Amino acid sequence: MLLGDTCTRGCRFCSVKTSRAPPAPDPSEPINTATAIASWGLDYVVLTSVDRDDLPDGGSNHFAETVQEIKRQNSNILVECLVPDFAGDLKAVETIAKCSLDVYAHNIETVEALTPFVRDRRAKYQQSLAVLKAAKSFNPDLITKSSIMLGLGETDEEVEQTLKDLRENGVDCVTLGQYMQPTKRHLKVVEYVTPAKYQHWEKVGNEMGFLYVASGPLVRSSYKAGEFFIASILKNRKTSTAS
Repeated sequence: MLLGDTCTRGCRFCSVKTSRAPPAPDPSEPINTATAIASWGLDYVVLTSVDRDDLPDGGSNHFAETVQEIKRQNSNILVECLVPDFAGDLKAVETIAKCSLDVYAHNIETVEALTPFVRDRRAKYQQSLAVLKAAKSFNPDLITKSSIMLGLGETDEEVEQTLKDLRENGVDCVTLGQYMQPTKRHLKVVEYVTPAKYQHWEKVGNEMGFLYVASGPLVRSSYKAGEFFIASILKNRKTSTAS
């Protein structure tokens, strides 16, 4: 996780600590992160961060520098960035989309009707869709990805509409998992969704044409099986291009 451990937002499902004025980012973090990742011998890494609305660029250049340094040290490492919405700033989205990453991820989190109650007031459903669409427009070769939490009181019709909205905005991969209440101060779980329902959403997503759908109670946005599948797609693309 880049850009510190303190978020400028206060989503009602998340237990990360918050502040209007978090400490300044560590300028040596991009190179230190890349060096550590290269030494670990990883072939796929997910970079994420807190929201940094206090920074003029939302931290996008910090992300980009980290990705570029990872690729400089080992161009074979596949990099996924799970990024904030940057308050809808498409210049920040472009910075990330064109920084040599492989997968651009941004989580829609929940259905549109529940967004004002689940996410921070600055996080908007349509804004998240616009960010995902823009990332693909800036770099058509990117794989784009999003995630939905279930069990917050959403209806089946709302989940299906969210999947449709993601697909219509060019999202390639989606994960669906069970919301779990992190502390008593956070949103309560309304429903524990059945395994059969998760299987249903996987089938629906596949029928909609997503490249990959992971759906299950323990599935999270960074999901090892999903990363393996995405890595296979990216490697096949590179092989096809080379030949």
